[in-house]
Amino acid sequence: MSCPHNCTTSWNPCHSEGERRKAEALANLEARREIYVRRGRRALLEALLRSGTATADVVRRSVELPKGVNPKLFGPVPGALARAGIIRQDGFAKTCRAVGHARPVAIWALVDRAAAERWLRLNPDRPDPDESKVIDAKRQGILFSQETATPTGEAAGAA
Repeated sequence: MSCPHNCTTSWNPCHSEGERRKAEALANLEARREIYVRRGRRALLEALLRSGTATADVVRRSVELPKGVNPKLFGPVPGALARAGIIRQDGFAKTCRAVGHARPVAIWALVDRAAAERWLRLNPDRPDPDESKVIDAKRQGILFSQETATPTGEAAGAA
């Protein structure tokens, strides 16, 4: 896809703006769904400690989300662990989830076993949120200023 502003320099300001928007969206997800992001990180690290490599599929299998909560919230799961030097990206694989239509997902590899174990000790699971204080997913408002992903089959068929 070409730049809408016909940028011709090697440094493309549109790519920079896209990265900024991505970082902002991931920060919003992490802040609004902290418990589930933490559970995702715990699931990823536990899988990596068992087998050395894992993908987001293990997170999706391991962390149950309440009805109506969008699994896009798992987007920030690996980032903080990678920045901390605990894990690193190690290529791509096709998702094993049928709804993912064999799209590529990152393979994550364990870099520092001791740091992963320490992170798990310092970041225990937390209890589910008090349902009386949880905002209904349909009333919580827009998380993103515009839709950033291809619609699912259900959403695509609704048009």
